[in-house]
Amino acid sequence: MNYHSHFAGARRVETVVVGTGGFGRSFLVQAQHVPLLGARVAVDREAETAAAAFASVGVARRRIRICSTSAEAEAAWKAGDVIAAGDLSCVVGLPVDAVVEATGQPEAGAKHARIAIEAGRHVALVSKEVDSVVGPGLAAVARERGLVVTPVDGDQPSLLIGLASWAEVIGLEIIAAGKSSEYDFVFDPGTSTLSSNGRQVHLPDFAPVANLGDRDCREIAERRATIAAAFPQRAVPDLCELSLVANALDLDPDVPTLHAPIARIGEVPTFLNLKSQGGLLSGARRVDVFHCLRRPDEVSFAGGVFVVVRCKDRPTWTMLEEKGHVLARDGSAAMMFVPRHLLGLEAATSILEAAIHGVSSGGVEARHRVDLVARAEVDLPAGHDLAMGGHHHVITGVSSEIRPSQALAPDAPAPFYLAADRRLARPVAKGEHIVMADLEIESSSILLNLRREQDARFHGTEASLDRRTRSVEA
Repeated sequence: MNYHSHFAGARRVETVVVGTGGFGRSFLVQAQHVPLLGARVAVDREAETAAAAFASVGVARRRIRICSTSAEAEAAWKAGDVIAAGDLSCVVGLPVDAVVEATGQPEAGAKHARIAIEAGRHVALVSKEVDSVVGPGLAAVARERGLVVTPVDGDQPSLLIGLASWAEVIGLEIIAAGKSSEYDFVFDPGTSTLSSNGRQVHLPDFAPVANLGDRDCREIAERRATIAAAFPQRAVPDLCELSLVANALDLDPDVPTLHAPIARIGEVPTFLNLKSQGGLLSGARRVDVFHCLRRPDEVSFAGGVFVVVRCKDRPTWTMLEEKGHVLARDGSAAMMFVPRHLLGLEAATSILEAAIHGVSSGGVEARHRVDLVARAEVDLPAGHDLAMGGHHHVITGVSSEIRPSQALAPDAPAPFYLAADRRLARPVAKGEHIVMADLEIESSSILLNLRREQDARFHGTEASLDRRTRSVEA
């Protein structure tokens, strides 16, 4: 597709960026160079933080106006200034087209999405934490109002939806779709060390399994995982992102925590192939992740996305293999991939699609097929705060799974990011799901109420919680 012709004659699209951390700032950087995109307004918890983000991307301080009221924001807009605010409500009434929600905060993100939709603005929902709990409901409400809620190119869910839908449009049969994990596993055969995310461990036992060869996939996957046990091999963000893809497309996890093999790029279509072909998967149309195994001198997958497709015509795929395409060792499957995700640098395409063409980079129709749910990894006492923190927005002592969706109920597993930053009303034993009755949730929670509305829409129930769920009045 020629993007120049796709957006030919389009008007300029104005945005409000909410959350000026890593993604938000990278969006502000690139927006300065996108002719069709305006990014003159930014919101953060403190307006000064948003102002500092503008200054850090080269905006002159004299052009930045800190605004705390709608009147101030309107005056600054008319003057052609750049606007920094601490509250979306005071800027959402400006003549903007889309709100880019990039806080990564479940409760705040839900609030911002609701404000934007009620104000008649499209929503670029960068915050996957919000999307995993109420994304399908927000998308449905927006569509009824002639608006779009969309994930964004630059993050793996949108990029993977694009790649997988492209594969289906051209008639390829998907066996698996997924992404590489955030950090590569780099094995140095000279020093027998395995490194990932700044950590290095001496693992001489890894050398014999560093290449798959003609050995059994399950055996090698298990041996690699065991030898590399010092490194995390399941990450909540990976499962979160793939749950969004599962909701957008008819794809499912093969197992609730994914297989997540440690695999070299060329091994992926062999590992993430059907069991009947020697792979790990019990069926086709699965979502999964792999940890990119490579030597220090080899190229990274760069957190990219892939599809594994069935090779139906051997002569054609033999020709493609000769041209460098990656095939399974038995030739039954091939991997198509996009080895990149550029955060806010490439988010413009999704935002322009929403504002100009009224199209989401997510699913064609909003569906609630799966939930990302929370499971205790350790014994958690009553009164424990499920504090979400760190770069990847995890909860210490709590893991996640992808499970078939269901309405909220006292005994239903709690969506991971609905549980985040809540307090436990009762103890949860190691290995048990955290269920809704375990949580203290304020009755005023916007995220909770949006989820109840979503449940009523997709599950035909108001999904009210009985008195076993503690309600804390705000």
